[in-house]
This record gives sequence, C-alpha cells and structure tokens, in this order.
Amino acid sequence: MLQPPHQSLQVAAVPAQRAPVGDRDQDAPWHTEAVCRRDEAGLFFAPSKEPTAARLSREEAAKRVCARCPVMVECREHALLQPEPYGVWGGLTAAERRVVLARRRRRDLELKKAARGTIAAAG
Repeated sequence: MLQPPHQSLQVAAVPAQRAPVGDRDQDAPWHTEAVCRRDEAGLFFAPSKEPTAARLSREEAAKRVCARCPVMVECREHALLQPEPYGVWGGLTAAERRVVLARRRRRDLELKKAARGTIAAAG
C-alpha cells in the first residue's frame, strides 16, 4: 500500500515513536505524545512553491493542532535549541522562532551587562 505524501515528512518532523501514546512512562521521549505524530504531519511543513495565502492557512491549521498538544512546550524548546529552520514546531513558525531566539539573545546580553555592572559597582 502506498503511503500518503505527508508520511515521510512525519518521520522527518518527529523522531520515531517508541511506545503507544497511552502507555508512555516518565522516561519516554516527549515526542511520543506529540499530536502531530497521528495524522496531521503534512500541515507542519511547506510544499515547494506554496502560495502565501495557502501557507498562512496551513500554518494556522498547524498551530491549532499544536494548541491541543500536551507536549507543545517541549516541542517548542526542542525547535529553539536545535534550531529547526523549517516548519511549525511547538506552535511557532520558523520566522516566529527566529524572533524568539533574537529576543533571548538580547535578554541574555542585557543580563550579562547588568551582572558586570553590579560586580563593578560592588568592587
């Protein structure tokens, strides 16, 4: 039987599932509970030359799936730490993840500057 086209994207999007969702124990990886593992994986990655309106609609549908996912936060952090350059992960598009990462870098720089200022003032 032929696999639907999104099946290969599903494998690329989330590592292989090791245990059924309901039987997951505390040591199982977060992605075993990902809602996108079930049947919506095609929503999360753009086909080549996708028109803007279709992309926006697909991304909103993917975000709705993410909104009901029990591991959305873990997925988002995975995508931010990797960083994943494509697709919707943890309810964020690649562009939205770039914004989050830029904000985190700015915050980290500000915290480092503040810490240096505190150490200099104390010395």
